[in-house]
Amino acid sequence: MEIALRAALISWLAADPGLSAQLNAVVEEAPSRTALPWLAIAASASADWSAKDRMGREVRIALELHCRGDRPEGAAALTAAIETAITALPAQQNGFRVVSALFLRARAEQRGANTRAILIEYRFRLLSD
Repeated sequence: MEIALRAALISWLAADPGLSAQLNAVVEEAPSRTALPWLAIAASASADWSAKDRMGREVRIALELHCRGDRPEGAAALTAAIETAITALPAQQNGFRVVSALFLRARAEQRGANTRAILIEYRFRLLSD
C-alpha cells in the first residue's frame, strides 16, 4: 500500500490546478534537470496497521519542496497550498482507503544561491479494500 499511496499522492498533487500553475514538477524523486520550484517525495516508511479482517498500513511520507527566494512569505504560501491539497486527497483509492491523514512536522532551510528547501511530513493510515 505504501507504493500505491505514493503514486496516488503524486498524481493528486500534480493534477491540482493551483499547484501545477506554481510548480515546475511534482515527482516521486528529486528531478535532475528541472527548474525551481519543484516538489518530490524525499522518503517514506510504513508499518503494520492491520485490523482483524483487513490488512492495513501506517505510512509516513516526507515531501520536499525546493524553491527560490530570499523572502519566506512566498515559500509559506506555496507550502500552505501543498498542505491543503494533501488533506483533500480522496479517502477512497484504488485498492485501499485512507482512514486518516495527519500533518506531523515541517522543516525549512535557507540554502545557498538564494534557494530554500522545505520538508513536509505526513502520516497516513490505510486499510485495504
